[in-house]
Amino acid sequence: MLRQMMAPVDIHSMQASYESYIAMRTRLPFDQGLNTYYANVHRDWSWGEQENAAALQQIRDVAGDSDSLGDTLILGAGACRLAYDLHMQLGPARTVAFDFNPLLLLIAAQILSGEKLQLYEFPLAPKSLDDYAVLRTLAAPDVVSEDFHLVLGDALRPPFAAAAFDTVVTPWLIDIVSEDLRTFAARLNTLLKPGGRWINFGSLAFDHPERARRYSAEEVLVIVEESGFGEAAVAQKTIPYMCCPSSRHGRRETVFSFCAEKTAEADTPVRHRALPDWIVTGKAPVPLLPSFKTQALSTQVYSYIMSLIDGRRTIQDMAKILEGQKLMTSGEAVPAIRNFLTRMYDDSQRNPGL
Repeated sequence: MLRQMMAPVDIHSMQASYESYIAMRTRLPFDQGLNTYYANVHRDWSWGEQENAAALQQIRDVAGDSDSLGDTLILGAGACRLAYDLHMQLGPARTVAFDFNPLLLLIAAQILSGEKLQLYEFPLAPKSLDDYAVLRTLAAPDVVSEDFHLVLGDALRPPFAAAAFDTVVTPWLIDIVSEDLRTFAARLNTLLKPGGRWINFGSLAFDHPERARRYSAEEVLVIVEESGFGEAAVAQKTIPYMCCPSSRHGRRETVFSFCAEKTAEADTPVRHRALPDWIVTGKAPVPLLPSFKTQALSTQVYSYIMSLIDGRRTIQDMAKILEGQKLMTSGEAVPAIRNFLTRMYDDSQRNPGL
Protein backbone atom coordinates (compact mmCIF):
# COMPACT_ATOMS: atom_id res chain seq x y z
CA MET A 1 0.00 0.00 0.00
CA LEU A 2 2.76 2.43 0.92
CA ARG A 3 4.78 1.58 -2.18
CA GLN A 4 1.76 2.39 -4.31
CA MET A 5 1.21 5.61 -2.36
CA MET A 6 4.81 6.71 -3.01
CA ALA A 7 4.72 5.89 -6.73
CA PRO A 8 4.37 9.55 -7.84
CA VAL A 9 7.77 10.33 -6.34
CA ASP A 10 9.33 7.89 -8.86
CA ILE A 11 12.57 7.65 -6.92
CA HIS A 12 14.14 5.21 -9.38
CA SER A 13 14.00 7.78 -12.20
CA MET A 14 15.90 10.46 -10.31
CA GLN A 15 19.09 11.39 -12.14
CA ALA A 16 20.83 13.56 -9.54
CA SER A 17 23.17 11.94 -7.06
CA TYR A 18 22.71 12.03 -3.30
CA GLU A 19 25.71 14.36 -3.17
CA SER A 20 23.89 16.80 -5.44
CA TYR A 21 20.98 17.03 -3.06
CA ILE A 22 23.33 17.50 -0.10
CA ALA A 23 24.96 20.35 -2.03
CA MET A 24 21.57 22.08 -2.03
CA ARG A 25 22.11 22.44 1.73
CA THR A 26 19.06 20.54 2.89
CA ARG A 27 18.87 17.07 4.37
CA LEU A 28 16.60 14.97 6.54
CA PRO A 29 17.11 15.46 10.29
CA PHE A 30 18.61 12.36 11.91
CA ASP A 31 15.50 11.84 14.06
CA GLN A 32 13.06 12.00 11.13
CA GLY A 33 12.05 9.34 8.63
CA LEU A 34 9.34 8.59 6.11
CA ASN A 35 7.14 6.92 8.71
CA THR A 36 8.01 9.10 11.73
CA TYR A 37 4.49 10.57 11.87
CA TYR A 38 2.63 7.70 10.26
CA ALA A 39 0.38 7.31 13.32
CA ASN A 40 -0.68 10.95 12.93
CA VAL A 41 -2.26 10.11 9.58
CA HIS A 42 -4.78 7.88 11.35
CA ARG A 43 -5.34 10.46 14.08
CA ASP A 44 -5.99 13.14 11.47
CA TRP A 45 -8.34 11.23 9.20
CA SER A 46 -9.82 8.33 11.18
CA TRP A 47 -10.29 8.37 14.96
CA GLY A 48 -8.97 11.74 16.21
CA GLU A 49 -12.00 14.02 16.04
CA GLN A 50 -11.73 15.11 19.67
CA GLU A 51 -8.07 16.05 19.34
CA ASN A 52 -8.56 17.64 15.91
CA ALA A 53 -11.35 19.83 17.26
CA ALA A 54 -9.28 20.82 20.28
CA ALA A 55 -6.38 21.83 18.04
CA LEU A 56 -8.56 24.07 15.90
CA GLN A 57 -10.11 25.61 19.01
CA GLN A 58 -6.63 26.61 20.19
CA ILE A 59 -6.14 28.53 16.94
CA ARG A 60 -9.51 30.20 17.41
CA ASP A 61 -8.67 31.13 21.00
CA VAL A 62 -5.62 33.15 20.00
CA ALA A 63 -6.60 34.33 16.50
CA GLY A 64 -10.34 34.94 16.84
CA ASP A 65 -13.11 33.60 14.60
CA SER A 66 -13.93 36.70 12.60
CA ASP A 67 -10.49 37.98 11.61
CA SER A 68 -9.42 37.11 8.08
CA LEU A 69 -6.24 35.09 7.93
CA GLY A 70 -5.53 36.16 4.35
CA ASP A 71 -2.82 34.20 2.54
CA THR A 72 -1.85 31.56 5.10
CA LEU A 73 1.18 29.28 5.35
CA ILE A 74 1.14 26.23 7.62
CA LEU A 75 4.75 25.16 8.19
CA GLY A 76 5.06 21.52 9.20
CA ALA A 77 1.52 20.66 8.15
CA GLY A 78 2.09 16.89 8.37
CA ALA A 79 -0.95 14.93 7.19
CA CYS A 80 -2.77 18.28 6.95
CA ARG A 81 -5.85 17.87 9.15
CA LEU A 82 -5.24 21.10 11.07
CA ALA A 83 -4.49 22.89 7.79
CA TYR A 84 -7.72 21.49 6.32
CA ASP A 85 -9.86 22.46 9.31
CA LEU A 86 -8.33 25.92 9.41
CA HIS A 87 -8.96 26.42 5.68
CA MET A 88 -12.53 25.10 5.75
CA GLN A 89 -13.69 26.78 8.97
CA LEU A 90 -11.67 30.00 9.32
CA GLY A 91 -11.74 30.99 5.67
CA PRO A 92 -8.25 32.19 4.69
CA ALA A 93 -7.90 33.59 1.18
CA ARG A 94 -5.36 30.90 0.28
CA THR A 95 -3.77 28.14 2.31
CA VAL A 96 -0.36 26.62 1.65
CA ALA A 97 0.24 23.40 3.61
CA PHE A 98 3.99 22.87 3.72
CA ASP A 99 5.94 19.82 4.92
CA PHE A 100 9.07 17.86 4.02
CA ASN A 101 7.51 14.38 4.26
CA PRO A 102 6.32 13.20 0.82
CA LEU A 103 4.30 10.29 2.23
CA LEU A 104 2.20 12.56 4.44
CA LEU A 105 1.51 15.02 1.64
CA LEU A 106 0.72 12.32 -0.92
CA ILE A 107 -1.77 10.79 1.51
CA ALA A 108 -3.27 14.23 2.20
CA ALA A 109 -3.54 15.00 -1.52
CA GLN A 110 -5.74 11.96 -2.14
CA ILE A 111 -7.88 12.40 0.97
CA LEU A 112 -8.47 16.11 0.37
CA SER A 113 -9.60 15.39 -3.18
CA GLY A 114 -12.40 13.23 -1.81
CA GLU A 115 -10.85 9.75 -1.96
CA LYS A 116 -11.23 7.23 0.82
CA LEU A 117 -7.96 5.47 1.55
CA GLN A 118 -7.44 2.22 3.36
CA LEU A 119 -4.20 1.92 5.34
CA TYR A 120 -3.12 -0.23 8.24
CA GLU A 121 -2.37 1.35 11.59
CA PHE A 122 0.05 -0.34 13.99
CA PRO A 123 -0.85 0.93 17.50
CA LEU A 124 2.01 1.51 19.90
CA ALA A 125 0.54 -0.66 22.67
CA PRO A 126 -2.21 -2.85 21.17
CA LYS A 127 -5.13 -3.64 23.46
CA SER A 128 -5.67 -7.10 21.97
CA LEU A 129 -4.45 -9.41 19.25
CA ASP A 130 -6.87 -7.78 16.80
CA ASP A 131 -5.29 -4.37 17.47
CA TYR A 132 -1.77 -5.14 16.24
CA ALA A 133 -2.64 -4.18 12.67
CA VAL A 134 -5.89 -2.27 12.20
CA LEU A 135 -7.18 -1.52 8.71
CA ARG A 136 -8.48 2.06 8.80
CA THR A 137 -10.57 3.94 6.28
CA LEU A 138 -9.18 7.46 5.99
CA ALA A 139 -11.42 10.23 4.69
CA ALA A 140 -12.06 13.96 4.96
CA PRO A 141 -15.50 15.28 5.95
CA ASP A 142 -15.72 17.10 2.61
CA VAL A 143 -13.58 17.78 -0.44
CA VAL A 144 -11.30 20.69 0.35
CA SER A 145 -12.40 24.01 -1.11
CA GLU A 146 -10.42 26.01 -3.66
CA ASP A 147 -7.12 27.76 -3.02
CA PHE A 148 -5.66 25.01 -0.85
CA HIS A 149 -2.16 24.05 -1.96
CA LEU A 150 0.34 21.38 -0.88
CA VAL A 151 4.04 22.20 -1.10
CA LEU A 152 6.90 19.82 -0.32
CA GLY A 153 10.02 21.44 1.15
CA ASP A 154 12.21 22.26 4.13
CA ALA A 155 10.84 24.70 6.73
CA LEU A 156 14.37 25.99 7.33
CA ARG A 157 14.70 26.82 3.62
CA PRO A 158 11.15 27.81 2.63
CA PRO A 159 10.89 28.52 -1.13
CA PHE A 160 8.74 31.63 -0.80
CA ALA A 161 9.30 35.31 -1.49
CA ALA A 162 9.69 37.71 1.39
CA ALA A 163 6.43 39.16 2.75
CA ALA A 164 4.38 36.56 0.86
CA PHE A 165 1.90 35.74 3.62
CA ASP A 166 -0.60 37.41 5.92
CA THR A 167 -0.45 34.52 8.40
CA VAL A 168 2.12 31.86 9.24
CA VAL A 169 1.07 28.93 11.44
CA THR A 170 3.64 26.69 13.14
CA PRO A 171 1.92 23.59 14.59
CA TRP A 172 4.15 21.37 16.76
CA LEU A 173 7.25 22.79 15.06
CA ILE A 174 9.27 25.46 16.87
CA ASP A 175 10.66 23.08 19.49
CA ILE A 176 11.79 20.34 17.09
CA VAL A 177 13.59 22.26 14.33
CA SER A 178 17.38 22.20 14.59
CA GLU A 179 17.66 25.96 14.18
CA ASP A 180 17.73 28.15 17.29
CA LEU A 181 14.37 29.80 17.96
CA ARG A 182 15.85 33.30 17.67
CA THR A 183 17.00 32.57 14.12
CA PHE A 184 13.85 30.68 13.18
CA ALA A 185 11.59 33.46 14.52
CA ALA A 186 13.45 36.00 12.38
CA ARG A 187 13.05 33.67 9.39
CA LEU A 188 9.28 33.56 9.96
CA ASN A 189 9.20 37.36 10.24
CA THR A 190 10.61 37.69 6.72
CA LEU A 191 7.78 35.54 5.31
CA LEU A 192 5.10 37.85 6.71
CA LYS A 193 3.69 41.05 5.30
CA PRO A 194 3.74 44.12 7.57
CA GLY A 195 0.97 43.58 10.11
CA GLY A 196 0.91 39.84 9.37
CA ARG A 197 0.44 37.34 12.17
CA TRP A 198 2.45 34.40 13.49
CA ILE A 199 0.23 31.75 15.10
CA ASN A 200 1.96 29.00 17.04
CA PHE A 201 0.38 25.82 18.41
CA GLY A 202 1.90 22.79 20.11
CA SER A 203 4.37 21.67 22.71
CA LEU A 204 7.45 23.42 24.10
CA ALA A 205 9.57 20.28 24.45
CA PHE A 206 12.86 21.82 23.35
CA ASP A 207 15.52 19.12 23.46
CA HIS A 208 18.62 20.93 22.25
CA PRO A 209 22.02 19.68 23.51
CA GLU A 210 22.65 23.22 24.78
CA ARG A 211 20.39 23.51 27.80
CA ALA A 212 20.29 27.29 27.44
CA ARG A 213 18.35 26.74 24.19
CA ARG A 214 15.62 24.71 25.88
CA TYR A 215 13.38 27.73 26.18
CA SER A 216 10.59 28.23 28.70
CA ALA A 217 7.24 29.72 27.72
CA GLU A 218 8.34 33.07 29.15
CA GLU A 219 11.58 33.01 27.16
CA VAL A 220 9.70 32.09 23.98
CA LEU A 221 7.50 35.16 24.29
CA VAL A 222 10.53 37.40 24.85
CA ILE A 223 12.19 35.97 21.73
CA VAL A 224 8.99 36.53 19.73
CA GLU A 225 8.91 40.21 20.70
CA GLU A 226 12.65 40.63 20.04
CA SER A 227 12.08 39.21 16.54
CA GLY A 228 9.85 42.04 15.36
CA PHE A 229 6.48 41.01 16.80
CA GLY A 230 4.14 42.75 19.19
CA GLU A 231 2.84 41.37 22.45
CA ALA A 232 1.38 37.93 21.84
CA ALA A 233 -2.08 36.70 22.74
CA VAL A 234 -1.51 33.42 24.59
CA ALA A 235 -3.66 30.37 25.32
CA GLN A 236 -2.68 27.19 27.12
CA LYS A 237 -4.88 24.14 27.52
CA THR A 238 -4.46 20.45 28.21
CA ILE A 239 -5.83 18.35 25.35
CA PRO A 240 -5.72 14.65 24.36
CA TYR A 241 -2.74 13.66 22.25
CA MET A 242 -2.44 10.49 20.14
CA CYS A 243 -5.07 8.58 22.13
CA CYS A 244 -5.63 5.79 19.62
CA PRO A 245 -8.72 3.72 20.56
CA SER A 246 -6.87 0.50 19.72
CA SER A 247 -3.86 1.31 21.90
CA ARG A 248 -3.24 1.25 25.63
CA HIS A 249 -0.94 4.22 25.11
CA GLY A 250 -2.00 7.85 24.92
CA ARG A 251 -1.36 11.06 26.77
CA ARG A 252 -2.61 14.51 27.54
CA GLU A 253 -0.51 17.46 26.45
CA THR A 254 -0.62 21.05 27.67
CA VAL A 255 -0.27 22.91 24.40
CA PHE A 256 1.09 26.43 24.16
CA SER A 257 -0.53 28.69 21.59
CA PHE A 258 0.09 32.31 20.75
CA CYS A 259 -0.72 34.84 18.07
CA ALA A 260 1.64 37.76 17.50
CA GLU A 261 1.44 40.57 14.95
CA LYS A 262 4.48 41.61 12.94
CA THR A 263 5.32 45.17 13.98
CA ALA A 264 8.86 45.53 12.63
CA GLU A 265 11.24 43.93 10.17
CA ALA A 266 13.77 41.48 11.57
CA ASP A 267 17.27 41.08 10.23
CA THR A 268 17.05 38.47 7.48
CA PRO A 269 18.91 35.33 8.60
CA VAL A 270 21.47 33.82 6.27
CA ARG A 271 20.21 30.93 4.21
CA HIS A 272 20.17 27.80 6.31
CA ARG A 273 23.07 25.44 5.64
CA ALA A 274 22.55 21.90 6.81
CA LEU A 275 26.23 20.98 6.39
CA PRO A 276 29.57 22.86 6.16
CA ASP A 277 31.54 23.19 2.91
CA TRP A 278 34.22 20.72 3.93
CA ILE A 279 31.53 18.00 3.91
CA VAL A 280 29.47 19.20 0.95
CA THR A 281 32.20 20.03 -1.57
CA GLY A 282 34.96 17.85 -0.16
CA LYS A 283 37.54 20.44 -1.27
CA ALA A 284 38.32 22.11 2.07
CA PRO A 285 40.45 20.49 4.80
CA VAL A 286 38.47 18.52 7.36
CA PRO A 287 38.93 20.42 10.64
CA LEU A 288 40.34 18.55 13.59
CA LEU A 289 37.45 19.34 15.90
CA PRO A 290 37.85 18.49 19.61
CA SER A 291 34.98 16.02 19.33
CA PHE A 292 36.72 14.36 16.36
CA LYS A 293 39.92 13.97 18.36
CA THR A 294 38.05 12.39 21.24
CA GLN A 295 36.11 10.10 18.93
CA ALA A 296 39.27 9.08 17.06
CA LEU A 297 40.99 8.02 20.27
CA SER A 298 37.90 6.16 21.48
CA THR A 299 37.56 4.39 18.13
CA GLN A 300 41.19 3.28 18.23
CA VAL A 301 40.79 1.87 21.74
CA TYR A 302 37.51 0.11 20.91
CA SER A 303 38.96 -1.25 17.69
CA TYR A 304 41.89 -2.63 19.64
CA ILE A 305 39.56 -4.22 22.20
CA MET A 306 37.60 -5.87 19.39
CA SER A 307 40.84 -7.27 17.97
CA LEU A 308 41.54 -8.93 21.31
CA ILE A 309 38.32 -10.96 21.23
CA ASP A 310 39.38 -14.43 20.14
CA GLY A 311 36.98 -16.66 22.02
CA ARG A 312 39.57 -17.47 24.68
CA ARG A 313 40.58 -14.24 26.43
CA THR A 314 38.60 -12.99 29.44
CA ILE A 315 37.93 -9.37 30.33
CA GLN A 316 40.77 -9.64 32.87
CA ASP A 317 43.11 -10.94 30.16
CA MET A 318 42.27 -8.06 27.85
CA ALA A 319 42.68 -5.52 30.67
CA LYS A 320 46.23 -6.76 31.30
CA ILE A 321 47.08 -6.33 27.62
CA LEU A 322 45.75 -2.75 27.60
CA GLU A 323 47.81 -2.05 30.70
CA GLY A 324 50.87 -3.52 29.02
CA GLN A 325 50.31 -1.21 26.05
CA LYS A 326 50.13 1.70 28.52
CA LEU A 327 46.67 2.65 27.28
CA MET A 328 45.17 2.58 30.79
CA THR A 329 45.64 0.83 34.10
CA SER A 330 44.10 -2.57 34.70
CA GLY A 331 41.73 -0.98 37.22
CA GLU A 332 40.52 1.45 34.57
CA ALA A 333 40.48 -1.11 31.78
CA VAL A 334 38.19 -3.70 33.40
CA PRO A 335 35.09 -1.43 33.76
CA ALA A 336 35.83 0.24 30.41
CA ILE A 337 35.95 -3.10 28.60
CA ARG A 338 32.89 -4.38 30.45
CA ASN A 339 30.85 -1.26 29.55
CA PHE A 340 31.91 -1.48 25.92
CA LEU A 341 31.07 -5.17 25.65
CA THR A 342 27.74 -4.60 27.39
CA ARG A 343 26.77 -2.02 24.75
CA MET A 344 27.92 -4.32 21.98
CA TYR A 345 25.93 -7.22 23.43
CA ASP A 346 22.79 -5.10 23.92
CA ASP A 347 23.03 -3.86 20.32
CA SER A 348 23.34 -7.42 19.04
CA GLN A 349 20.16 -8.38 20.91
CA ARG A 350 18.20 -5.42 19.56
CA ASN A 351 19.24 -6.00 15.94
CA PRO A 352 19.50 -9.78 15.53
CA GLY A 353 19.11 -9.53 11.77
CA LEU A 354 21.98 -7.11 11.18
